Amino acid sequence: MSPRGTAGEPERGTLASAKALGATFLALVRTRIELAVVELREEAERKKAALVLAAIAGVFLSMAALLFAFFIVVVFWDSHRVVASALVTLAYLGIGGAALLRLKRITGASPPPFEATLAELAKDVEALGGKRE
Repeated sequence: MSPRGTAGEPERGTLASAKALGATFLALVRTRIELAVVELREEAERKKAALVLAAIAGVFLSMAALLFAFFIVVVFWDSHRVVASALVTLAYLGIGGAALLRLKRITGASPPPFEATLAELAKDVEALGGKRE
């Protein structure tokens, strides 16, 4: 074989290896992007469902609360209408405050978005010999 033929083979082998490595890397990136998109869609669906349920609950609970307030005031109209109105108002303030505290606790306890994607990327970095942050 000529020296030129011998020198050409390692270049083709190196080029083929580099292409294969690049293709593998792109497949890895594509898989991670697909995972992120799936998680984003799932999160959007959960948020939509929660929003619809919250709106329905809000409308019907507001109507029920309003009718209950009218009922209490009408029952005590002749004797203690001001006290009845004040107590109903305080009760609604208490319920609203408790709901806000519960919302704050739920919001703080929810997992961060893209948790699975970030975990997979961290595993990839570790598998490639990089440092984990």
